[in-house]
Amino acid sequence: MTEVWHGFTTAVGLIVSFDSQVMEIAGRSLMISMSATVLASLVCLPLASLIHFNHFPGKRLVINIIQTLFSLPTVIVGLFVFILFSRAGLLGGLNIVFTPTLMVIGQMVLIIPILLGLIISALSGVNKALVDTAISLGASGPQVALAVIREARYGVIGAVIMGFGRAISEVGLAIMVGGNIKGFTRVLTTAISLESAKGELELSIALGMILVSIALIVNLALNRVQQRGQWF
Repeated sequence: MTEVWHGFTTAVGLIVSFDSQVMEIAGRSLMISMSATVLASLVCLPLASLIHFNHFPGKRLVINIIQTLFSLPTVIVGLFVFILFSRAGLLGGLNIVFTPTLMVIGQMVLIIPILLGLIISALSGVNKALVDTAISLGASGPQVALAVIREARYGVIGAVIMGFGRAISEVGLAIMVGGNIKGFTRVLTTAISLESAKGELELSIALGMILVSIALIVNLALNRVQQRGQWF
């Protein structure tokens, strides 16, 4: 118990003193996950709009598949991305295995189903009267879509926040495609796993506290968005 308490107090000291190693790992985690979330959002908002505003055979099946992928294990995503970009893979010529770039791509693949599903749900939750009113006022198709997206903005923001939380907290994919290389691809989750295995409790606890703090901030932001938008 004394050892754990000493590890905790030392960890607090590392955070308060802005230890360079701790800050570097935390900064890289934020950079990779934020990049993945922004890029995934740019893909998912128009794609979710296309799915929602168009009627086509198998639409319900497509949505069910998207929702099923919510729980896709991160190691499966990591395996798929690694095979695709490995030297023998289809995109192996890009030579980006074990780089932050591939970690961003991997996290994008991981969170795209979550963003798609939640944005579609947010758009579906908009009152149909809004669409009818916009059409009666002579709005074009794109104008109607923009009006619905604007009305569903809190749901869309909530989806983005949840996607970021999923991205920054995963570990299996980061190890498989990033390699946990010190000073290059090591992020919070992979560093915690490695340092715990090495018995370095102080650094593990410090990184864990930062990760929990980020999770708390994400949760508070999501609750705030939900309270304002009342989309649940």
